[in-house]
Amino acid sequence: MTVDLTGKIALVAGGTRGASRAIAVELGRAGAYVYVTGRSSKAGRSEVDRPETIEETMELVEAAGGSGTAVRVDHLNPDEVRTLAERVGAEHGRIDVLVDGVWGGDHHIQWGKPVWEHDLDASLRMVHLGIDAHVITSHFLLPLVLEAPAGLVIEMTDGTEEYNAEYRNGTALGYYVAKTAAHSLARAEAAELAEHGVTAVALTPGWLRSEAMLQAFGVREENWRDAVAAQPHFAISETPTFVARTVAALAADPERAEFSGKTLDSGSLARRYRIDDLDGSRPDGWRYMMEVERAGKPADTTGYR
Repeated sequence: MTVDLTGKIALVAGGTRGASRAIAVELGRAGAYVYVTGRSSKAGRSEVDRPETIEETMELVEAAGGSGTAVRVDHLNPDEVRTLAERVGAEHGRIDVLVDGVWGGDHHIQWGKPVWEHDLDASLRMVHLGIDAHVITSHFLLPLVLEAPAGLVIEMTDGTEEYNAEYRNGTALGYYVAKTAAHSLARAEAAELAEHGVTAVALTPGWLRSEAMLQAFGVREENWRDAVAAQPHFAISETPTFVARTVAALAADPERAEFSGKTLDSGSLARRYRIDDLDGSRPDGWRYMMEVERAGKPADTTGYR
């Protein structure tokens, strides 16, 4: 399908890096004016302490032919989000596409520790980042989505409802609670927004080759397959651009209301919209993880990308 978002106003919360950064770029490429918010900027890093900034994201948006504004915002601070809403309202009067990718809690995860052994402050911080920040963002920004003719709200998460229905031992409980909350957020927002013609969904990428993930494996995008020797299932991984392309296509789909309240994934949306990753493949990450990885089968992406 042709993706044309000319004239649309988009806001990507937490657009500093990873999937959210790529989503901002692809929305801008498709013609939307994009607000990119986050805590890491040229003025200073967030607690994540990584080099990516919202200004760099905006440079990528502009390099793709798009336009927008980077705004430093802590989405756990109601006053800052209220000020953001007032600014967007004054400048454009509405938000057509709201993507809430606020997170920044991976460094708090202590894999393999039950909740009584996991650092309490770290557990609660993940809950605050994954739930409180999203509720605060919805409270102040959804009124602007109501001003759009047929708005779209996307709650970014990690894992489909089917995959997350079973808790995997070793997963940090705070992380699990924070990420699975997106399923409920999307259902609740869809119900509250239905009479206003707004679609609300949760969305998960597959195994994402984010900046942090590549660094963790000691590879770059150009040689990412070198990591497969250490972790064979990494062969199903995808670039952030893959899920970002599906977001742009969803935003341009006049029939997207059928998805409202559901948790979507990059692989299933890619099938619907005939979208490929940068290498021309079409990874179906979560189907693979259910049918191969979770089933305990040897890594084999045949039929999955």
